[in-house]
Amino acid sequence: MLQELDGRATRRWALATLSALGRARAEIDALNVFPVPDGDTGTNLYLTVESACAAVQVLPGDADVRRVAGAFAHGALLGARGNAGIIGAQLLRGWSEVLAERGVLDAAAAKDAFARGDVQAWQAVDKPVEGTILSVSRASARAAAAAPDTLPDVASAAVRAAREALARTPEQLEVLRRSGVVDAGGRGLVVILETLEDVVHQRSTTRAARGLRHPGLPTVNLDDCADLVADGPGYEVMYLLDAEEPQVATLRTRLAGLGDSLVVVGGAGLWHVHVHVDDPGAAVEAGIEAGRPRRVRITHFGDQRARAAAGSSSRTVGASVVACAAGPGLAELFRQAGAVVVRGGPGSRPSTGQLLDAVRSTGVREVVVLPNDDDTLAVAQTAARIARQDGVRVSVLPTRAQVQGLAAIAVHEPGVPFDDDLVRMSAAAGGCRDGAVTVASRDAITTAGPCRTGDALGVVQGDFVVVGDDLAVVAVQVLDRLLSGGGELVTVVRGADAQDSLVAAVRAHLRQSYRGVEVSVIDGGQDRYVLLLGVE
Repeated sequence: MLQELDGRATRRWALATLSALGRARAEIDALNVFPVPDGDTGTNLYLTVESACAAVQVLPGDADVRRVAGAFAHGALLGARGNAGIIGAQLLRGWSEVLAERGVLDAAAAKDAFARGDVQAWQAVDKPVEGTILSVSRASARAAAAAPDTLPDVASAAVRAAREALARTPEQLEVLRRSGVVDAGGRGLVVILETLEDVVHQRSTTRAARGLRHPGLPTVNLDDCADLVADGPGYEVMYLLDAEEPQVATLRTRLAGLGDSLVVVGGAGLWHVHVHVDDPGAAVEAGIEAGRPRRVRITHFGDQRARAAAGSSSRTVGASVVACAAGPGLAELFRQAGAVVVRGGPGSRPSTGQLLDAVRSTGVREVVVLPNDDDTLAVAQTAARIARQDGVRVSVLPTRAQVQGLAAIAVHEPGVPFDDDLVRMSAAAGGCRDGAVTVASRDAITTAGPCRTGDALGVVQGDFVVVGDDLAVVAVQVLDRLLSGGGELVTVVRGADAQDSLVAAVRAHLRQSYRGVEVSVIDGGQDRYVLLLGVE
């Protein structure tokens, strides 16, 4: 068990949370009846955490806990979606403030973080309601404060209290009792805390989502919640706002008079605003008076409900995938999974034109791009922007390693709705930790120390972590680091120069030291990296 989390462990928690929310997303969506039954709480929480993880992924692998927590909270603020996502972002902001002050996530810091995040979340909501994510947050914070002074005890106490508070939500909120569900946002927070507990206790974080419905209650019936749509405001308005605190205080008062479900989170000049209103124009105008609103999103609940009632038949299906492959074996795997393949990888970045041609060659209106390399990400995003001008819906998953792309394509289903397919692929990629083994081509100074031409180099999550003189020894050390946080599947992608003896040594180590782990060996044929390694 871990008594404190450093930057790497905190990053693992972030990525594990994304994966866990991806698995639980559809079921949390099905619980969503308050404040409006729009069935998107799970999706909103997932997209909020996805934005947070994207901010973390650009940090160097040795970033400390202050930087990781700060980037995660800032990314969540920028990408927050819906009521639950906005409140979740504010909880994370409280955590990041404590960690910035303390510089370590141990028991004492966790207790303070739970408390500060909870206070800030309650203050952010104009009219807090019991029986929601706020009740779950308050219960977990109080339990954490009373727990023994070890991080595993704090995490476990918070999870137990959160589950108990979640089970009580139907007793606190009539619409939940009538619909036969627990609160969707509260359930999402429980998933986040359960993942923290798993990381701290060094347990697998890839288990199936636990049961979500309140014991003994029937499945949700949206017709029981019709009054929430008929009598409440017709639009959800969200935007980022650049403004100073005095202007935000005035904005809160103005928006409170226009509608309900008002939540304003943030600070230091950047805020995220969420409100339900009948006059969306007035809500945006209020933001203009307070500062500079951007990323404005307006959703009409009537249209949203009509789409939900129409079912999946109203959604566009048949999305395609464009994948960048670093070797012929990898290219063939992506093709077999249905992707249009572009040659690319470390040292051979494709051009914007090549990726744009690949997107257009799919002949469909919805495309997912897997860059599978850090240097290719910006190129893929540029190609996507150009393709969108042609009316093609393009989403670029920030896969920075070939094994992340393989994890994503493995769960791709062309016949399912685009958003569902995208969430599944993103969750799979986010849950894959990556490593590699290569040979130094020149003398250099690395993050793991100096190396000489011909040395074996081990890479974890994009950073050099091992320098040695034996490829097999370095490969084993990289695997041990990747598996330190648990794992159920190891993917070994052998490069063009990989010897059979190297692969055999890796297999033998996994068989002897990690007997419950499944191993898959792939002939990738990539240059430059003798082995690519992935752990899920």
